[in-house]
Amino acid sequence: MPKNDPLLFLKALKEDGVEHLYIPRNSETRGTGVRRTESVKDGMLELRDRVRQCKQCDELAKQRTQTVFGSGNIRAKLVFVGEAPGADEDKQGLPFVGRAGQLLTKIIEAMGLSREEVFICNVLKCRPPGNRPPAPDEVVNCSPFLKRQLELIMPKVICALGTHASQALLQTDRPISALRGTFSEYEGIPLMCTYHPAYLLRSPGEKGKVWEDMKKIIQRLEESSE
Repeated sequence: MPKNDPLLFLKALKEDGVEHLYIPRNSETRGTGVRRTESVKDGMLELRDRVRQCKQCDELAKQRTQTVFGSGNIRAKLVFVGEAPGADEDKQGLPFVGRAGQLLTKIIEAMGLSREEVFICNVLKCRPPGNRPPAPDEVVNCSPFLKRQLELIMPKVICALGTHASQALLQTDRPISALRGTFSEYEGIPLMCTYHPAYLLRSPGEKGKVWEDMKKIIQRLEESSE
């Protein structure tokens, strides 16, 4: 398959359940935008194939309906990282499509953005049985996929959603309550940890703290555009 054919690339991603891939129109015509965009497309396609074929975690590979690669803008300035797909995500092949995903969409829109403008993915690309937390060895096995996604996208800011995503990205055992609210760094990229939308569904009183975190992200994004 010609890797530089964008239509075949989009078709391949759609077969994997990625319905909402967005590429800015002006990225194809500005300076070296064509070369950069094509290289990202190629990299994402190759990575998506590696994820689909991965069977390092035997339990996850056997029980998954499909892998959940991620969706959104492959040149996003902002990437949201959750912990793992749930039942709805496993069925649809898309991240954050259940109740927690609906809340995340509202948060993104409140920031003045859309899901098509950001990129959303998880530390794990397969659903753990019973929606249990990711096991340490599963995080280790899947981390190279997330690392490569972030290398390709080159976002200005990363937002880690919840304890497991935050700890995986920062390689720490500190709780989310101690991590959120201030920027850390992942591979030189500003990283804001905040509460997972699923937690907010159980504890709506914490929504104000998440919005404070989002306002800091907005400010950082504005500063990076100056």
